[in-house]
Amino acid sequence: MSLNNIQELATTIEAAWSDRSLLSLHTTIDAINQTIKLLDAGELRVAEPNLGQPSGWQVNEWVKKAVILYFPIRKMETTELGIFEFHDKMALKTNYEAQGVRVVPPAVARYGAYLSPGVILMPSYVNIGAFVGPGTMVDTWATVGSCAQIGAHVHLSGGVGIGGVLEPVQAAPVIIEDGVFVGSRCIVVEGAHVGKEAVLGANVVLTGSSKVLDVTGETPVEYKGYVPPRSVVIPGSYTRKYPAGEYQVPCALIIGQRKASTDLKTSLNEALRDNNIAA
Repeated sequence: MSLNNIQELATTIEAAWSDRSLLSLHTTIDAINQTIKLLDAGELRVAEPNLGQPSGWQVNEWVKKAVILYFPIRKMETTELGIFEFHDKMALKTNYEAQGVRVVPPAVARYGAYLSPGVILMPSYVNIGAFVGPGTMVDTWATVGSCAQIGAHVHLSGGVGIGGVLEPVQAAPVIIEDGVFVGSRCIVVEGAHVGKEAVLGANVVLTGSSKVLDVTGETPVEYKGYVPPRSVVIPGSYTRKYPAGEYQVPCALIIGQRKASTDLKTSLNEALRDNNIAA
């Protein structure tokens, strides 16, 4: 689709966002449906790499608005898939073979989420607006929330929770960059950002406001809601004073760097074993 057509879609979506009465117009409905179709095909993204931005990423707020506006124009429907029955406003993705995606029952992805060739979904869930890069594994009972951006060759281990974000519109989605390993039962939510080839040990919790402390040097270096590339991260805590006394508050600790000398396919678990951390 041409840039002019994309701009026309954006203009129509923004107008409907400001005036919900426009949702009754066929032109508005068509624009919303076309935007979701482009999301489903990976031709549009809620967020995309952009080196001109401080974070290295650009959030396309109008696309997120289209996802939100998609809900009120949809009607509840019953869908039967074999022995399974669903009752929802959203259709499910189909035609996985043609997309080069492996889906293990009972994994589910909603229409409007993009799954790149080579993605493997173990029994898991991917929500509308999400982008999952090529060769990524979404392991058993992992969830990829609405509009989350997952890079290429990422491993989301069992029980991982990648949070979604629709409102407020200005909020950034969760971003997991290429080659990241996310250990079992990790939670990454509220626009947290994990840099390329980082390794999160089991049970790490990251929010947009989480303290991430690099403790590999003589003095700690603090990040907020961001894990630098190739960092090896484990759960930690720090002492915080309250009127009732001092208490331990969760944080994440950077305890090392992933080794460049190790092949990427094996360094995920080895980076954790080198630091005696569970995957």
